[in-house]
Amino acid sequence: MSPIASNTLHVVAENLAVDMAARQQPLQTHYQTTPADAWITDSATTHSRSHSPAMPLHGHVTLQGGRPLELRYGVHTAVGGESDEPVPGELLCAAIAACFDSTVRILANRFGIGLDTLEVQVDAMVDVRGTLLVDRSVPVGFQKIALCARISSREPPAPGVIERLMKAAEHSCVVLQTMRNGPDISVRCEVR
Repeated sequence: MSPIASNTLHVVAENLAVDMAARQQPLQTHYQTTPADAWITDSATTHSRSHSPAMPLHGHVTLQGGRPLELRYGVHTAVGGESDEPVPGELLCAAIAACFDSTVRILANRFGIGLDTLEVQVDAMVDVRGTLLVDRSVPVGFQKIALCARISSREPPAPGVIERLMKAAEHSCVVLQTMRNGPDISVRCEVR
């Protein structure tokens, strides 16, 4: 790409920038006066329309957001699957990474920090002996999750700015805080 074209894209991107403070201020004001409206529900539902429940290695999950999105998933080779589709642990890592990434973007926008690049990597480690009942002393679940954000900014930031941005992102990232603080989860079964 020519320097002129690259520079033009940079200028166009800046002209299309979103003002998150302007978008969020009316919401903040509304939620202060009507706290009940701040409660939202995100949902996902699996189904067996394309994969019989008798076939345990694959399935579909539908994300129930603004536009329903169907994802195929598979079972990890470490527990007898094929790992030929995204496995639930990867989807968990994706949720953490996507939430932290979007939180950093929003806060950088609000704080006026011009980011050039942002990459968030999440690695989740689990000892599967617990889930496979090989060793009952091994807990079932991820024992360690590591998040690494890699950032570069257009201008050298003032001392402490990136540290404050990361601290604010850690505080405001819904999925990260959910993992850290473990919400109450109810489980029920409806027999049809």
